[in-house]
Amino acid sequence: MIRDLQDKILRLKKERDFCILAHSYESHEILEVADYTGDSFGLSKSAMNVPQKNLLLCGVRFMAETAKILSPEKRVYLSHSMAGCPMAEQFDKERVLALKEQYPDAPVVAYINTTAALKTVCDVCVTSSSAVKIVRAMREKRIIFIPDCNLGAFVQKAVPEKELILLPGGCPVHAAMSKSDVARAKAAHPDALFLVHPECKREVVDAADFAGSTTAIMDFVRDSAQSEFIIGTENSIVAHLQYEYPERRFYPLSVELSCSNMRVTTLPDVYNCMLGTAGEEILLDEATIAAARRPIDAMIAMGG
Repeated sequence: MIRDLQDKILRLKKERDFCILAHSYESHEILEVADYTGDSFGLSKSAMNVPQKNLLLCGVRFMAETAKILSPEKRVYLSHSMAGCPMAEQFDKERVLALKEQYPDAPVVAYINTTAALKTVCDVCVTSSSAVKIVRAMREKRIIFIPDCNLGAFVQKAVPEKELILLPGGCPVHAAMSKSDVARAKAAHPDALFLVHPECKREVVDAADFAGSTTAIMDFVRDSAQSEFIIGTENSIVAHLQYEYPERRFYPLSVELSCSNMRVTTLPDVYNCMLGTAGEEILLDEATIAAARRPIDAMIAMGG
């Protein structure tokens, strides 16, 4: 049944001129039919130069919005309309504008995991892999960093010469991990390297052998001679690594490290969205697209 549906999706892609973009946190059967897989910003950049007129994003809403911002001439669809991101939706424009009034000398650095509306009042975006580089390169000494205080703390440690203004917020799934989760995992797998995403708490990141983005974690495994790994990010990465390297062993930091918003999208959703009976087209007005693109362009200009 899975293979039958995958074959139908592959045919529909050609018939209806679709490019499928699947975030790494999606299930493996979805990644198998995607044209591009990876982190959210990487997917949006990849989509800018594809010939297809329709983009189908398998992920969450802010990712589809970013794809629309960077490819406004294309029609962009979110495969499941309920797939949101609690972190991206934690702050609104009014909160950010109030912060800018409170700290008029501090630019606002926004994690790419933010809504299009929020990006319109920010100065530069960052990804988890480019945040340290970009913050270090900024001329300002005081910086407002939103929305993830854990990623912000990771950047602050790496760039102590800057003062980062952090607010309570972030990924509730990653932030739920604690030192006790790390202790349990290491006790169960003492020979395994511990790889973690910087959206986790400082106490968890400090215990890791390596901290980096989802793509960086997967690259670390590729380049490592180690045979066992504890993975401190969304548990789909454990599954993908098991498929990629069946001779190695991968263990989740916790069974709780699972994003329900990513899990909501299924292979039938992808199929039905292409048929026009499911999903949602992402529509943004020209003013929002122009304003939200400015911090993204600033990130690209700074090497992010």
